[in-house]
Amino acid sequence: MIRQLRKFPVLSALAALLSTAAALVAPPLASAQACPEVELIFARGRIESPGAGQIGNALVSALRSKTGKSVDLYAVKYPADTEVDLGANDMSQRIQYMAGNCPDTRLVLGGYSLGAAVTDVVVAVPIAAFGFKSPLPDGVDRHIAAVALFGNGSQWVGPIANFTNPALRDRIIELCHGDDPICNPTAPENWQDYWPAHLAPAYIGAGMVNQAADFIVGRL
Repeated sequence: MIRQLRKFPVLSALAALLSTAAALVAPPLASAQACPEVELIFARGRIESPGAGQIGNALVSALRSKTGKSVDLYAVKYPADTEVDLGANDMSQRIQYMAGNCPDTRLVLGGYSLGAAVTDVVVAVPIAAFGFKSPLPDGVDRHIAAVALFGNGSQWVGPIANFTNPALRDRIIELCHGDDPICNPTAPENWQDYWPAHLAPAYIGAGMVNQAADFIVGRL
């Protein structure tokens, strides 16, 4: 074939041009087929094993069951010890990646315990500060369908919705289980007695993951 084309310079040049064009028109990094309808971006609690943690895994299962949509799970990558800034940077970078590569995917943010603090930083801090280097650019909030927070320590200063972009305020649900001493500041002197209320199985057993899922489904 190539030898035959060499006899016809114009055809040879055209074949080379088409070959180059085919190489340039490569599929995008995240094709439409690869993009889920929904993605849950979840930060696990302190000292939980790498992954999304018990609540994150339970929440994505509930969303898949309740929506019938394709729901992917992205587990925020961070040590889950004290490094809130590392988790916030990873969560923000994932949001920005998905907004740029899968603009039709509805994003759900979530976090439990320390992971809730990670999410707080992403939705409430508009500038780079104290190790947080990836604030969300203007307009990215329109890709965020909902935010679900469990055992969030920011409750000590008030609902995180009071400090976020106003556009996100009605998309946020914060859940505090009973006398969980992390998010319920009513009896801090008894935090050791109430510590079991903060554990992930307590939230799951109380139906709070399903409550969050119902809230999220209403905003997808």
